[in-house]
Amino acid sequence: MSPTLLIGLVIGGVGFLLILITVFRVHAFVALLATSMLVAILGGVPLADVAAEIQDGMGSTLGYIAIVVGLGAMFGEMLQRSGGASAIARRLLEHAGEERAPLALGVTGIIVSIPVFFDVAFILLVPLVYNLTRRTGRPILYFAIPLLAGLAVAHAFIPPTPGPVMVAGLLGADLGRVILFGVIAGVPATLVGGILFGRFISRIVDRGLPETLPHEEETEEPRVPVSFRVAIWLVVLPLALILAGTLSSVLETSQVFAALFLWTDGVWPVRVLGILRFVGHPFTALIVTVLASLYWLGTRCGFTRSEVQQFATKSLEPVGLIILVTGAGGVFGKVLIAAGVGEALAETLAGSSAPFVLLAFVIAAAVRVTQGSATVSMVTAASLLAPLVLAADASQSTLALMTVATAAGATVLSHFNDSGFWLVSRYLGLNESETLRSWTVMVTLVGLTGLVCALLISLLV
Repeated sequence: MSPTLLIGLVIGGVGFLLILITVFRVHAFVALLATSMLVAILGGVPLADVAAEIQDGMGSTLGYIAIVVGLGAMFGEMLQRSGGASAIARRLLEHAGEERAPLALGVTGIIVSIPVFFDVAFILLVPLVYNLTRRTGRPILYFAIPLLAGLAVAHAFIPPTPGPVMVAGLLGADLGRVILFGVIAGVPATLVGGILFGRFISRIVDRGLPETLPHEEETEEPRVPVSFRVAIWLVVLPLALILAGTLSSVLETSQVFAALFLWTDGVWPVRVLGILRFVGHPFTALIVTVLASLYWLGTRCGFTRSEVQQFATKSLEPVGLIILVTGAGGVFGKVLIAAGVGEALAETLAGSSAPFVLLAFVIAAAVRVTQGSATVSMVTAASLLAPLVLAADASQSTLALMTVATAAGATVLSHFNDSGFWLVSRYLGLNESETLRSWTVMVTLVGLTGLVCALLISLLV
């Protein structure tokens, strides 16, 4: 099949996928599998091999993703149950004071949303917004927008949240670099979309507290409240360990390491690199963190072993959908490779000056606007890009920046087909027009700022 026809097959496949999801309301998991099967058949994959390609794509994707997402969900549940997320928020607000409260809320959003899902983190922290609004008399968006920006940034840009982990897994990007570039892009995105825009939009949409505050679910209080120091230490622990693994890659290519290797006959430098790679692997980092959290956020907080086990089990309930959709996205990517799309895209784009980073953003944003789900947007974009980067042999820095750009594209232009739009509208007491002018513009600013930062970084690495 010619490159033109293969690219047409990709466009048609994505169109068919979006029609299934948006028009016929087929579940994303089923829609991705059905689209993958159709693309495989039309792409010339032998009928006898189609099922094997689907099985291989699912297995190769979930072998990594399922473990990382599952462990991350356990840690997030323990942080929430122990009151660690609230402890972090309270301490930051105490030190920041009323005038710098928006900045503190933005930082709180970033920290808490790394281990905790976006919607859970928002519901957990929105009482802080209510209290500050009631105490100061300022518009609710003055405090809510910075918090939401921080939550959106960490949810999209910074592993071990599911989104960037899934994209990094599909593209083969180094997770340590994704963390590093995600933080570098996320801080300006929070300042622009959260702090600056929050001050502006709070004067335009001058809303106070909702007339009726949404019902908050009752959660079991810890017998012994966890301290801020323990909570923040546990949040930083997996990030530090993963970055240690990235450090090993940097050291291995440095002249200092080469000199030490020759000077010591390569014995202990190789061992040190091996240790750094082991502790820096996401599996090791998250297993260590989860085990530490089961004790420090569970047993030390007065929960029984039975209760801790229940919390860990409950945390896995909502991740099943994420894992299945991600696996189906991996199937889509595998089918595209089998059909020869990677070579076709590489050949077509060989003479193009469009950076991979920009391409990742555009594809993710297009899917995001059409069907609403950030998760499906990230998975679909990464699945389309995976064959391209494989054929082009892109560097690890490029793959990490593409991960950030994909997440940025999947963040923009949240509207009526996104559940996050309605969650924010409900909890802040905004009508649809006000939510579009505040929430939708905010996430778009976050995504665009993230893209600009990723493009600037790509010029330096």
